Amino acid sequence: MKGIRHLAEHLDVSIGTVSRALNGRPDVNEETRKRVLEAARKFGYVPNQSGRSLRQGTTNIIGFMIQTGTEITGQGDTFFMSVFDGVQEVFARHKLDLVALLCSSQEDPTEYLRRAVARGFADGLILSATQRHDARVQLLAERNIPFVTLGRTLTDAGQPWLDLDFEGMAQSSIDRLVARGHRRIAITRPHDDANLGYIFVERCREALAAHGLTLQENLIFRSTPNEAGGYQIGRDLLALDQRPTAIVLINEMIAIGFYRALSEAGVSPGSDIAVIGRHSPHAHFLSPSLTCFRLSLHDLGVALAQTLLSSMPTFAHHYPDAPANRLWPMELVDGESDAFRARES
Repeated sequence: MKGIRHLAEHLDVSIGTVSRALNGRPDVNEETRKRVLEAARKFGYVPNQSGRSLRQGTTNIIGFMIQTGTEITGQGDTFFMSVFDGVQEVFARHKLDLVALLCSSQEDPTEYLRRAVARGFADGLILSATQRHDARVQLLAERNIPFVTLGRTLTDAGQPWLDLDFEGMAQSSIDRLVARGHRRIAITRPHDDANLGYIFVERCREALAAHGLTLQENLIFRSTPNEAGGYQIGRDLLALDQRPTAIVLINEMIAIGFYRALSEAGVSPGSDIAVIGRHSPHAHFLSPSLTCFRLSLHDLGVALAQTLLSSMPTFAHHYPDAPANRLWPMELVDGESDAFRARES
């Protein structure tokens, strides 16, 4: 195995040229870069990461902050593992490693992040579970750390973001249900201060108003993003004196618990109440089939990684067209769960 000095001597170029070529720097012509990479593969060159980090002031690590409890328990492999796969696919091209930063649901996210930042182990960060007002954004901006958010927030530091198109989901769902005669339509939102809840509720309200309808406050159900949350929504909905004829479930996992609550009461989705939700692998096992919104989580992860790297000087030239400040589309998949048509009143 040859070191960087031997590679330089073999190629008859400077050590600096070899280093810049291996690190993907733009000030190396393409022919030289190919020669260096080919020689590195031929001789099995592996850079000394600890020494490299000390010299460059980098770690070659990117952190992805998520909160355990509601996020992990509620979504698990159905969301973050697929997103991680897409993120790491991009990072691997640049010899970067993804590290999940798991913040306990019992700990303040900003204090957790402050502690992680103080250790200086990551070159950039991806933040999820963005809140309506999110102090983490200001913290990273003040420390001049490159980051991207999965989700929007009113705390704006000019950072790039990607977010699922919850407005589109709300608009399409409401329009579809109203066209089928529904007037009492229930919706769900996260139990916490997640910004997506505000976005979703507001667009549902606007969409209903465009049809001359009102979103009733007692038909907005909050829940944790898991099966237990969906089950509780079902129980609370069934306990209403005047039940809604349709409901839109914002989280992918709550449909499972919601279906169970209805089943125990002898109420059938698609026959007695119209249900629209979000896709998850578990949804394949629901009967009747769930009308739902789906997206490629892997592709979302790829876009997140590219967006972050486009904001980092070392990698920006690789991703001049990386998506930023963009709503990620979700595709509506027809199922049987919203087949029930309400009579107009």
